[in-house]
Amino acid sequence: MNRDDANHVLSPSQLNTLARDLLEGAFGLVWVEGELGNLSRPSSGHLYFTLKDARAQVRCAMFKPKSSWLKFVPREGLRVLARGRLTLYEARGDYQLVLDHMEEAGEGALRRAYDELKARLQAEGLFDAERKRALPAFPSRIGVITSASGAAVRDVLSVLARRFPLVDAEVLPVPVQGDGAAAQITRMLQRADACGRYDVLVLARGGGSLEDLWAFNDEALARAIAASSTPVVSAIGHETDFSLSDFAADLRAPTPSVAAELLVPSRDDLLRRLAAIDARLRNLQLQRLRQAMQRADRAALRLHALRPRARLDLLHRRQAEALRRLSAAWQRRLERERARLRHAEAVLRAGHPQRRMDRLQARLAAVAQRPQAAMARRLAHDALRLRGLARSLEAVSPLATVARGYAILRTEDGRVVRSVLDAAPGDRVAARLVDGELRLRVE
Repeated sequence: MNRDDANHVLSPSQLNTLARDLLEGAFGLVWVEGELGNLSRPSSGHLYFTLKDARAQVRCAMFKPKSSWLKFVPREGLRVLARGRLTLYEARGDYQLVLDHMEEAGEGALRRAYDELKARLQAEGLFDAERKRALPAFPSRIGVITSASGAAVRDVLSVLARRFPLVDAEVLPVPVQGDGAAAQITRMLQRADACGRYDVLVLARGGGSLEDLWAFNDEALARAIAASSTPVVSAIGHETDFSLSDFAADLRAPTPSVAAELLVPSRDDLLRRLAAIDARLRNLQLQRLRQAMQRADRAALRLHALRPRARLDLLHRRQAEALRRLSAAWQRRLERERARLRHAEAVLRAGHPQRRMDRLQARLAAVAQRPQAAMARRLAHDALRLRGLARSLEAVSPLATVARGYAILRTEDGRVVRSVLDAAPGDRVAARLVDGELRLRVE
């Protein structure tokens, strides 16, 4: 080795620093799709794993708090889409990828397709507020496009029956997920709109993942909703779920139950409003009758002062006749309004036909048996799983170690003594045994 070569000798740390700077400077943010392996999550909250395919793998790290923001639980073998920067861990010379974002690979592709389609339809004006149609204040017939066996249809029908029994709700059954579901939902919506039978249409589905709700992100369905002459309410998933159907519809409801509440008024509120209107009408009629009588009295006084007695008597008779006719007219009008109010109240109270209730109760009884059986199977499965977890916890319990003849030493302030350096002569310690505790002093 000559003098010039000696001047260029690097230490391992210098070499690793140069290699790290080269990697970080040559690469920006990169996206990598692969399968999770060698997954480790220590108590620090960081994530360490490898991303691999059939031919190679790369070490990865995701530090807290980025790892705590993940929307899924990482597990071995899961295919993910990750974004990060290439670097080199100088202490060991390991080449690795430090991630700031990670998502499930399938859902990530769906999310990108959803965002692209949403931006395109929004640019066309399909979601503009100006094209939204107003909902009817008192719909008489509502078409509910949903799965006939899902929880969403039960929620909608239950709320409608409780709030406004006069409304006629018809279930238009369609599959709400899977291959071909979007096309069937679109055809059902178009047929329901074309028949002119419904005052409003409701698209309803319970919650789920982006993939579960994907049928309601179909472009043809969004365009059919926008083109519908019948107002459309979208009630897809939970409050945090958004689909393209929500943006294209005339109204987006957070849940199917809320959609039913928004569509119909409350029966109790209507009865209270009718009672208030009746009271105001009575007061108004009495007030106008008193005013007419006062005007008649003043006219009679003026006539008495200006006319002969015969003329005055004639006017008195006319006044009496006019008052009688006025009183009779107001009484007839009052009776008509009371009859209308009684009829409206009777119709509202008779909103639950017994025959319809019997059919619904029979259907509910048949449906109720299925969730009970499913719940029993689920409870038995969970019980087995809990017993297994209990055995696992008992196997790693420190009390099991103590039972084999060992002891756990703790200082007076509760710290565990793991080394002779943790206690000094004269210190008092407590030894935890299987059947109690001994107080000791270090010599």
